[in-house]
Amino acid sequence: MVDDFERPASPWHQGELELQRAAGVAAQMDPIGRRVLRPFLLDQHREFYSLLPSIVIGAVDPEGTPWATIRAGAPGFLHSPDSLTLDVNARREPADPAERGMEDGDAVGLVGVDLVTRRRNRLNGTISRSSDEGFTVGVEQSFGNCPRYIQNRNLSWVRDPASPSPATTVVSDRLDDGARRIIAAADTFFVASYADREDAERQVDVSHRGGKAGFVRIDADGSLTVPDFDGNRFFNTLGNFIVNPRAGLLFVDHETGGMLQVTGKVEVILDSPDIAVFERAERLWRVMPEKIVWRPDALPLRWTFAQGGFSPSSLATGSWPEADRRLRAADAQGQG
Repeated sequence: MVDDFERPASPWHQGELELQRAAGVAAQMDPIGRRVLRPFLLDQHREFYSLLPSIVIGAVDPEGTPWATIRAGAPGFLHSPDSLTLDVNARREPADPAERGMEDGDAVGLVGVDLVTRRRNRLNGTISRSSDEGFTVGVEQSFGNCPRYIQNRNLSWVRDPASPSPATTVVSDRLDDGARRIIAAADTFFVASYADREDAERQVDVSHRGGKAGFVRIDADGSLTVPDFDGNRFFNTLGNFIVNPRAGLLFVDHETGGMLQVTGKVEVILDSPDIAVFERAERLWRVMPEKIVWRPDALPLRWTFAQGGFSPSSLATGSWPEADRRLRAADAQGQG
């Protein structure tokens, strides 16, 4: 029998392990992690990235603030010359708050999502940069994600991706009416998070989240509450929150190409009446926005919702109005 101290290190960090234990899946996730978390890109992933017109990036600025952003380009702007690297041929965007966390030596997370096929793959790694025209990511962790909760959209270009937007960036410390409208209507957003692991390496993750339109609740104090649905049990994002309660959210206005970037402190909620009444929610997490950046027309892409475009998994989830009705009914029954 191999003693604990002789075992190879866990593929998961302490935050991920804590949530896996709370969910009762830690033992089964250990061999899964060793099998699916790869320090290289599979050939099918290398080909996948090269076909994408955009990539979502999670970065951390010098103050330790996480941001989620998108870089776009004609298919081929992402290129993997070998299984250990991914080239991102996209110019700097000075108006993007994530740009300051995309310097040589910085840790980043990336997720590629094909909204037509619902395929998505993720990687984490470190940037090598020698110019303002792009950078290379050295792969440290690569894995695939399931297609659940991804809504189907078709895309079109409105300008050359190398042409920057002339629109003025707006920075605030609170959600204005425009930001609230975008969040209230969102069926999709992205979230960046990170953890400084026990081995002193920084792990940055960026992940996709989807649900019915309005699945992100704007609370009276301006915080954002998000249901965490059943998934792959990796707990990359929420595990990061456990050890480092900070998040960077990205909401895209698909019709105008605007990008709403929000960063703030996070609370993971494992026990709440809201969890029981929100269908398929297994836990909640809440973000208190500290800085909001609105970049109108930031993306050269536009997306239109495909016919029947909602993911069946998204349609099987609850909604905040439904949850509120169930809570009121339960309260009334308890008082009867």
